[in-house]
Amino acid sequence: MNRTVTVPITGMHCANCARSIEARLNDTEGVLEATLNLSLNTATVTYDDERVSGAELAEVIRQQGYGVGKDQAVLAVEGMHCANCARSIEEGLAKLDGVGTATVNVSTGKAFVSYDPLVTSMDAIAATIEDLGYSVVTKRQSERAAEHAPFRNLFAFTLALSIPIILITHFFDVPSKALVLFLMTTPVQFISGSSFYRGAYYSLRNASANMDVLVIMGTSAAYLYSVGSTFFYDGPLFYETTAMIFTFVIFGKMMESIAKGKTSQALQKLVALQAKYAVVERDGTEVEMPVEFIREGDIVIVRPGEKVPVDGVVAEGYSTIDESMLTGEPIPQEKSEGSEVYGATINKNGFIRVRATKVGADALLSQIVAFVERAQASKPPIQRFADRVAAYFVPVVASIAVLSLALWYLAFDATFFFSLTTMIAVLVVACPCALGLATPTAITVGTGVGATNGILIKSGEALETVHAATTVVFDKTGTLTLGTPRVTSHSSDEALGTAASIERKASHPLADAIVAKADELGLDGREVTDFDTVPGKGVVATIDGAVHYLGNRRFLEEHDVSVTDEASSHEREGKSVIYLARGDAFLGWVVVADTVKPEARAVVDELKGMGITVIMLTGDNETTARSIAGSIGIGDVISNVLPEDKAHEIEALQKRGERVAMVGDGINDAPALIQADAGIAIGSGSDIAIESGDIVLVRNDLRDVVGAFSLSKRIYGKIRQNMFWALVYNVVMIPVAAGLFSSVGVTMRPEFAALAMSLSSVSVVTNSLLLRNVKIRGKDT
Repeated sequence: MNRTVTVPITGMHCANCARSIEARLNDTEGVLEATLNLSLNTATVTYDDERVSGAELAEVIRQQGYGVGKDQAVLAVEGMHCANCARSIEEGLAKLDGVGTATVNVSTGKAFVSYDPLVTSMDAIAATIEDLGYSVVTKRQSERAAEHAPFRNLFAFTLALSIPIILITHFFDVPSKALVLFLMTTPVQFISGSSFYRGAYYSLRNASANMDVLVIMGTSAAYLYSVGSTFFYDGPLFYETTAMIFTFVIFGKMMESIAKGKTSQALQKLVALQAKYAVVERDGTEVEMPVEFIREGDIVIVRPGEKVPVDGVVAEGYSTIDESMLTGEPIPQEKSEGSEVYGATINKNGFIRVRATKVGADALLSQIVAFVERAQASKPPIQRFADRVAAYFVPVVASIAVLSLALWYLAFDATFFFSLTTMIAVLVVACPCALGLATPTAITVGTGVGATNGILIKSGEALETVHAATTVVFDKTGTLTLGTPRVTSHSSDEALGTAASIERKASHPLADAIVAKADELGLDGREVTDFDTVPGKGVVATIDGAVHYLGNRRFLEEHDVSVTDEASSHEREGKSVIYLARGDAFLGWVVVADTVKPEARAVVDELKGMGITVIMLTGDNETTARSIAGSIGIGDVISNVLPEDKAHEIEALQKRGERVAMVGDGINDAPALIQADAGIAIGSGSDIAIESGDIVLVRNDLRDVVGAFSLSKRIYGKIRQNMFWALVYNVVMIPVAAGLFSSVGVTMRPEFAALAMSLSSVSVVTNSLLLRNVKIRGKDT
């Protein structure tokens, strides 16, 4: 059978690499066609899988010295109830050849799988999940609300039968009462309980007992004993117990499903922001088409009030764009020719033509969604504890239940009715679900809140490292500072205007800063002739027949100009002072510096208030570095550091026992971001820095650093609250259900045990949902 796959290839650098792999694959028996795409680093191979296997093709590629990358798949899975369900799927997929990693989030109902497309396929992965007893669906996440319907219908059916069962049991005497109760309870046991029987069967078949096993053990014991009492021997009836257990458990599942659906609402809203159609210029005419058909380079028309359909650059026009849905910035941003715009943002009041630069998966919104989904798929180290507990939970609870029956009936001479009741109550009250939901629900809600505020958290592990950080290291240029020189002061407008007239003929950052300031103040320019540059010192120019010197102090002194000390304080602060003279007459000075961001001081103070040590890391000299650091309240400075040595400085801090978070924005920061325990990348920086960051700040605002720390602490705190509640609930309720406190009159009927169990899971999810109300610190919103 012929099969076509597209495979990521690693290690290709040039066209010769691609031709080498392509030729070798085409020479392989069973390969019908192989083409390499160097720009995408992929190989598309059509082959007869009866003559050659995917694993053999992968080996052919590896023998050429290249690697076969992994594809990433996200599958929606139905039928999971607790952490053991997720663990069962993870373990099942791990046994499938070609699967690299598999993580399952029971909160979002999604499986995230990394696999080798030459060895296995999406169909094989889906088949494995279904063979484990779960369903793989292809519906969009936004359709998740429909998942509540089956629980709602089943709850209505179960309640409709349970109410008369209770009334007949306790209030009405009817002929053949036991038989009537049997006939009414049997549909509840096998129709309402069918999904639980199915789940228990697959769970036991996969050697991973879950909550379904406990529910079925408890209800089956009550039902079968009642059947025996009805037809074979004289004994108490537990029909209403069975009916009420299923009623409360299904009610709890319905409420849990509704609550779990709300945990991912933030991400669903982001997905829904994407425009569906756009007006594109094609061959001189305007054509409306789905956004999926837009190509890079297309010109897109965006009218006032419309969504920007794709990422791009304004080719013509002026407007303000509301970017709050992506960055959390409430103030619309001005956009003119050359400005970048992003898909899903809203054009407020102007007509603009946009040249598409990033479409599909490369667009910012798509990257944000993928980033958040990766985070929701990850498991922080604290989750490993829950997984270990879940692995032993059901067998231990089942053992306690059987032991309570035996001890009460055989050792303590209790009635069989009481003994059986305690066993059923223990089986039903135990709740592994709450423990399994504690972490994923908090991460799902928290990362969604972060995404809507422009704070992207890459993984659950990043949450733990950020919240535990003891030291924050800031890169200076472009992170603490604006990253571009600006005029901070000048001796007079005349001196600034003359300097700008000269610098208009130059092309370097200091010149651009002087010209920009003069233009901002509306200063008139003067005609300049005989412009000559003296490298490393300054320029000589003629204005109105007079020679002018513009440059550093030494340059003017070499031309016998007496320079005043009026600006010397700026030099001591490490700022660039440009002096101006006409002949030997000193005219004035202009100070240019890379200014600190206005919010920097407040951010540093707030981090210190959290008990975090703040350090500035820079390649600047000691004087400049100390001056800037002192102005924003940073006392610890590491200066004169080459880009390649920044990671070593981070490592040195770690060896001293510090948990380091690094904040940076550029390519030179990437190694340090990776070395740090947690890398925080400013989103307006380079793509490589963004990929290196454990947390990405979409907008270039230092207040989001505080927001990231605050959010990570809130999420991690919520995880610990959930864990504590789940553990305390089971530690307290299981002994109560086992009758340990019956001597003081405290017992628990099985139906109320079922209600408590259901509410336990709902309470954990509801507690996680409180994160939606978190006000992220460091924001003026």
